[in-house]
Amino acid sequence: MKRHDRMQRVKSGGRNSLASWTSVRSPARVLVNWLVTKFCKRLPSLRAKRWLLRKLGARIGKNVGFSESADIDFFFPDLIEVGDNTVIGFQTLILTHEFLVGEFRKAPVKIGKNVLVGARCIILPGVEIGDGATVSAMSLVNKDVPAGETWGGIPARKIRMPPIPRNQNTKSIIYDV
Repeated sequence: MKRHDRMQRVKSGGRNSLASWTSVRSPARVLVNWLVTKFCKRLPSLRAKRWLLRKLGARIGKNVGFSESADIDFFFPDLIEVGDNTVIGFQTLILTHEFLVGEFRKAPVKIGKNVLVGARCIILPGVEIGDGATVSAMSLVNKDVPAGETWGGIPARKIRMPPIPRNQNTKSIIYDV
C-alpha cells in the first residue's frame, strides 16, 4: 500500500483547511501535545522522552533514541510508531498530518526496528520505513523506504552503497579516503 492510499482526507470546501484546525482536533489536546513535544525536544533523558511520548499515544519501542531537537507531530502523536533500537537524528521532524487549501489529510507513520534516520530529515504522513533501513541526513521522505535499504535526498530515493572492501589478513574495514 502506498503512502497516499493510507491518507484520510477531509474536504474543506475549497477553503484553507488550516483556518479551521479546531474542527480537526480539540484545542486543549493540541495544547497539551504541543507542550509535551516541545519539552521533549530539549529533554536530555532518552528514557523520560520515550515515556512522555508514549503518554501522548505514540508507540515507541525499547531503546529508541530521539536526538536533541527531534520533533514529532503534535496534532496526532498517536499516529506514530517507532520500532526498537531506532535512532531519530538531530532536528528530524515526523509529520502525521497536512493542512492544504481545500483539504486536510492525516495518516500514520511507521518506522521499523534498528532504523537510522539522519539529522534534519522530514518524514511525511503515511510513510513506512522498514526494519534496518537508513535515511541519510537532510532527506525528505515522501514514500515508503523498504527494509534494509539506504535512502537519501530531496525527495528521498534509494542510494547505492558500494561494497565495503575488507583486508584479507585482519578482516578490518579499509576506507579509501
